[in-house]
Amino acid sequence: MSADSFIIVAIDGGAASGKSSTARVLSERFNLLHVDTGSFYRAITAEFLRRGVKADDLPAVQAAVAALRFGTQVRGRSAWMEIGGRPVDAAEIRRPEVNAAVSHFSAIPEVRAALLSYQRGQADVACAQGLRGLVMEGRDIGSVIFPRADFRFFLHADSDERVRRRAQEGQKDSVAERDRLDSQRKTSPLACPPGAIAIDSTHLTLAEVVERMAAAIGAGQACQ
Repeated sequence: MSADSFIIVAIDGGAASGKSSTARVLSERFNLLHVDTGSFYRAITAEFLRRGVKADDLPAVQAAVAALRFGTQVRGRSAWMEIGGRPVDAAEIRRPEVNAAVSHFSAIPEVRAALLSYQRGQADVACAQGLRGLVMEGRDIGSVIFPRADFRFFLHADSDERVRRRAQEGQKDSVAERDRLDSQRKTSPLACPPGAIAIDSTHLTLAEVVERMAAAIGAGQACQ
């Protein structure tokens, strides 16, 4: 891997597996745009809830998502979604009602389809910012969004540890139930992509997880 090559790093995994913390550190270390796609689905969910749209009302969801216009605001090295020109509020998308509803909305094929090109377009945003590349985290990045990413990782941890992590963040999040819903959805289910580097973060510190990924990236150890 040459020093001036543009790289794409995909990090998938369940709730509270360490994706965001790891991606942020890698973003700083390798000068990459950090993209948290989970925040995109949370932003759409918050917008639907604000409009009174229910996940089981497919016509209403289809009409609402077709009317949404997405943009990107870059803060530091992080990409933040804008909906209709309005920046997404970080606190709003972490509300308990959003936690409870996001897996239901994100399972709807029309919602995922609406975000597909937007997510892939974040590579262009990274280029425009003059960054070395992109580190994108989510649940279908290495399998659907960027299946040919230069580096693909899958983070997992046992459910008790992930609940503990959420509690430390002051959040209530049914991580096991969200993972069950996301793993069983028909469109882009949560799964470790073939050829991705799987890392169990249960007993690892953030620094240890980062070093494992950074070593693979630094050595140019691309996935097959």
